[in-house]
Amino acid sequence: MVALCQKRVLVLNRLWQPIHICSPRRAIGLLYLDHAQVVDSDGSAIHGTHDFRSWLKESTVRIRAKKTDGLASMGSTSIRVLVPSIIVLSAFDRFPKRDVKFTRENIFRRDDFTCQYCGQQKEPEDLNIDHVIPRNKGGANVWENVVCSCILCNTRKGNKLPGKDSGTFPIRKPKAPLWRPLGANCQFNAATLDQRWSLFVQPVAA
Repeated sequence: MVALCQKRVLVLNRLWQPIHICSPRRAIGLLYLDHAQVVDSDGSAIHGTHDFRSWLKESTVRIRAKKTDGLASMGSTSIRVLVPSIIVLSAFDRFPKRDVKFTRENIFRRDDFTCQYCGQQKEPEDLNIDHVIPRNKGGANVWENVVCSCILCNTRKGNKLPGKDSGTFPIRKPKAPLWRPLGANCQFNAATLDQRWSLFVQPVAA
């Protein structure tokens, strides 16, 4: 089973829209207080919802049968409950934010942590932000003028214009992303998303 410290739970509002990501303890607490229900999904279909009591029973059956489908568990030696992947709040109508915050991390996510000049996927510490049209040549600090770039490519391009000046263009035309990151505390990218979230979350720009 997945280590508990690595687990995150997707939170949906009452309209089944993703609004937040919380810790396993917070999710179980909301479930126990009857403020939320478990959304039982395998990523391709929803198989129903559970309150705390029915989820505890379901957890017991799955743990004994060793069919947890990668879910972590928590509790005591006598009582174990599976940590759900998704919960839906019972009485909370907060709506997801419609705008993607213009940040370094979100630029990396939009470009899938891939240098837009050489096409290599890198770790965040090996990436930088490049202004396609340099700021000292009138380029704006907006989604449509910034791309993810590895440090080497960023150094090579410098303050040159794309095309004849620098000899290179971004692989993809930069634009504002269509997905919504679920808060600044969400430390994940496309490669680490729980497959069960795919019914609700699309982290890659269209």
